[in-house]
Amino acid sequence: MLSKALLSLGGGAARHPWRVIAAWLVIATLTVLAAVAFGGRTADSMTAPGLDSQRAAELIERAGTGQEGMTAQVVVTPVDDGATFFDDDSARTALNQLRAEVTRLPHVLGTSDPAGALDAGGDTAVRGGLVSADGRIAVVRVQYPDQSRLSAEDLDALVELGDRLRAELPLRVEMGGNLFYAFSDPDGGVSELIGLLAAAAILFLAFGSLVAAALPIGMAVFGLTVGVATMTVLAGVTDVPAFAPVLGSMVGLGVGIDYALFVLARHREYLACGLDPQAAAGRAVATAGRPVVFAGGIVVVSILGLAVANVPFMTVGGVAVSIVVLTMVLASVTLLPAFLGAAGPRLARAGRISRIVRALRTGKPGRLARRRDPAGAAHAAGWRRWIGHVGRHPVPYAVGAAGLLLTATLPVLGLRVGLPDDGSLPHSRTERRAYDLVAEGFGPGTNGPLVIAADPTGDPGVLDRLVGAVAADPGIASVTPTHIDRATGIATLVVFPTTSPQDKATADTIARLRTDVLPTAIGHGPARAHVGGAAASLSDVGRRTSQRLPVFVAAVLAMSFLLLMLVFRSILVPLKAVLLNLLSIGASYGIMVAVFQWGWGGALIGLEATVPIVSFIPMFLFAILFGLSMDYEVFLLSHVREEYLRTGDNGTAIVEGISRTARIITSAALIMVAVFLSFAVADDPSAKMFGLGLAAAIFIDATVVRMVLVPATMTLLGRTNWWLPKWLDRVLPRGPVGTDHPPVRSSAVRI
Repeated sequence: MLSKALLSLGGGAARHPWRVIAAWLVIATLTVLAAVAFGGRTADSMTAPGLDSQRAAELIERAGTGQEGMTAQVVVTPVDDGATFFDDDSARTALNQLRAEVTRLPHVLGTSDPAGALDAGGDTAVRGGLVSADGRIAVVRVQYPDQSRLSAEDLDALVELGDRLRAELPLRVEMGGNLFYAFSDPDGGVSELIGLLAAAAILFLAFGSLVAAALPIGMAVFGLTVGVATMTVLAGVTDVPAFAPVLGSMVGLGVGIDYALFVLARHREYLACGLDPQAAAGRAVATAGRPVVFAGGIVVVSILGLAVANVPFMTVGGVAVSIVVLTMVLASVTLLPAFLGAAGPRLARAGRISRIVRALRTGKPGRLARRRDPAGAAHAAGWRRWIGHVGRHPVPYAVGAAGLLLTATLPVLGLRVGLPDDGSLPHSRTERRAYDLVAEGFGPGTNGPLVIAADPTGDPGVLDRLVGAVAADPGIASVTPTHIDRATGIATLVVFPTTSPQDKATADTIARLRTDVLPTAIGHGPARAHVGGAAASLSDVGRRTSQRLPVFVAAVLAMSFLLLMLVFRSILVPLKAVLLNLLSIGASYGIMVAVFQWGWGGALIGLEATVPIVSFIPMFLFAILFGLSMDYEVFLLSHVREEYLRTGDNGTAIVEGISRTARIITSAALIMVAVFLSFAVADDPSAKMFGLGLAAAIFIDATVVRMVLVPATMTLLGRTNWWLPKWLDRVLPRGPVGTDHPPVRSSAVRI
């Protein structure tokens, strides 16, 4: 049924290409207009129900202290290296002017007064955390309302004011705070362009045709435009995390070009068999489109499964990325066949540039380069030799490849989740420079204050015990005076750890406060206290995602096993696929730990300091990578099964099936790796982690797994690869991937 629907859909699009292309143009235009009219900007909200930090936020909101809102900080130091705020009247005057102008910005509830602290005396200034002990660095803390009442325009106004004051005042002005974290735009634009250019180059080298290379790129651009614009509309309704557009672009480009490559390769095979372009496009969508729909569905279901973490921003981020993937699947079975129909027979013949590329690849200029498919036949023969070689020595290859991946996985034992703070950003960013100034003047913990909210109901003496116990903890550098709300009686105190927000010692301090310090101070009375603040929220989210990760992994593995069993009518093939995918994903995790936590090769991607793995990335990566690896799994094994059903010989099926798909898979993997690596050079450490993690996993999956472990293990299993109990075969419905394939003309078919 799915085949017939796709055949009708693809064939209709190929017969009426300009209608379909016009419809996609209208859809793209409407979604962009809707994004402009109704869309919002991304905003991060690292909260989740049931967490201790969320309970602290609820108490703070009840107290109405304003500390439940967003904050920013303006960090200043005199331009003159020898001057201090203690003895430079012009610097102090400029500091007052800066604070006054910041206070007048829209939605600003209040600002701290470092100049007033100076007038009160040096010791008071130091205790207030507003002016450093040497008088060189001053901080203006800016309080905003909660995030729901703010927008990116508030950040823009603050940044524009800073740019103007830098030119007018004798001060070096830097800015940071969670307002930047919530509303900074992701820096994925340049990465998308680099990824597209790299993909275009690989496609041209693979196909030797400008037209064939342009079609997947054109389809991906259409799909990405519609998907990201829809994501922007979603951001106008709910908080879409800042990483979603970057991740959506990264995954969308990768899967979109990959899906198009699979369909285009099958289309060219049908053209080589003598079908007219419209019929070839319909048959290509009916055959290659089925694994595309299947694999895309797994990606979407896996990503939507992130809801199991019960972290709202992850759920919304998963929905946003899924929209892009779904758009790419739809474009692959509608827009791409329209492009194929419009291109006509030009895709079946090579132009002059194509012949030159083939000649350079084969090293045989002249008449040999003009034969129908010298390069394709040579590559297929080369892959047959390699797969046959692995098949003759399956044990050493299986053991060696598995050992290599297990070794690469070992660093995962040291994985530490958290969230990189502004100290991991490049020095070109004002947030990084502000972070460094604060750490220099007040200590690293000042960049990540904790907010303890306490309800002393029934125990009025608990606050004194609480303050004393917190101040005595070795992980706490200082405690500000307690603020008590008269209406509710709720008390809040801001405490500064001795270590930076991303330091493991800070997470240990938060855990110690909750499990030891606060319970001891409160005792068994009715009073309660909770630890909040940005650092605590991030620590809580990391712990929750780590706790839910095993459940999520088990659910995705079970779902993938069942779906593959439906598709390939086998027990061992899906079991092997699940285990091998786990190996490749584990190895990519290990590479991330080695690069980001240990610093191995970090300079190559612009990483200036070691950082913990972002708390939500392991779960996101698993969802995406497991889905993407199924692309190759379904595409490769469907060809192997076709050959097995045709010949009944397991060895022949492995050699022929893998050799026919190897070039497509390696080209697709190269495209994905190029796209993902282009994001690994972004400023944001989260984008770097996504880019490197995805690129490493896809590279390992398409090389070590698909071209070594798969043929080796399938050879060892022999005919039992396709074993399925008869009773189970009768019970299971038929899967969506069939065995239809054009007649094989190996000497005339190239991707």
